[in-house]
Amino acid sequence: MSLLRPSNIDGAKYAGAILRLLVTRLRQAWPHVEILFRGDCAFARKRLLYWCEHHDVHYITGIAGNKRLRALGQALIEHAEKQYQETGTKQRLFSTFHYQANSWKQSRRVVIKVEHHDKGANFRCIITNLNHENPQYIYDHEYCPRGDMENGIKQLKLNFFSDRNSCHNFLANQFRVLLSSIAYILVNELRQTYLARTTLAKAYGGTIRLKLFKIGAIILTNSRRIQFLLSSYYPEQQLFTNVARQLMPP
Repeated sequence: MSLLRPSNIDGAKYAGAILRLLVTRLRQAWPHVEILFRGDCAFARKRLLYWCEHHDVHYITGIAGNKRLRALGQALIEHAEKQYQETGTKQRLFSTFHYQANSWKQSRRVVIKVEHHDKGANFRCIITNLNHENPQYIYDHEYCPRGDMENGIKQLKLNFFSDRNSCHNFLANQFRVLLSSIAYILVNELRQTYLARTTLAKAYGGTIRLKLFKIGAIILTNSRRIQFLLSSYYPEQQLFTNVARQLMPP
């Protein structure tokens, strides 16, 4: 779901409403499905977390570090630094504890990652209601895949021009964003289903568009038919033919 918003409001302002719509629709189709909401620090909002906790939705988001969180993780920070000085190799340590901000009604689980290497220390925090997994697994396998989500957003902007909002009317720009999203979904389905065992199985949308869609052709028309004449020197003609045959109705 793609929503265009004004640039002068909180980036997470409509996240709760969109999440409610998506969860409702998903559970209509799959009543017992497990849902995980994942986001960066901008989505660590108390109302959003509270809603997830009371609607059986798992969440894992970044949380901005502060003096109190750093104090709670200080022992791990010092331990990582000590191990680095002793071994000379990069250290990557994890821990977990419960933390309650002043505006929260309850404490929540925080997972911290501490790295120490030749460039110094790196301290990161995430917040989650996942309680059955160890801290490193939660960070590496539940939170870090968010990076792949951001690659999808980058493709949406760079390859499908979702940020090209040059209309004067806001709703017109919202419609353009929806068209870009539909194009991304269709190309992604093409890649996952019909290009799975080809050289374009992991290609970006722009590469697929360049190699399979942007093809020069001569079009001949008469009263009975329309002909598309493609160049015999087109380098991807075998792949194009195979995909086109799969897309043809039975």
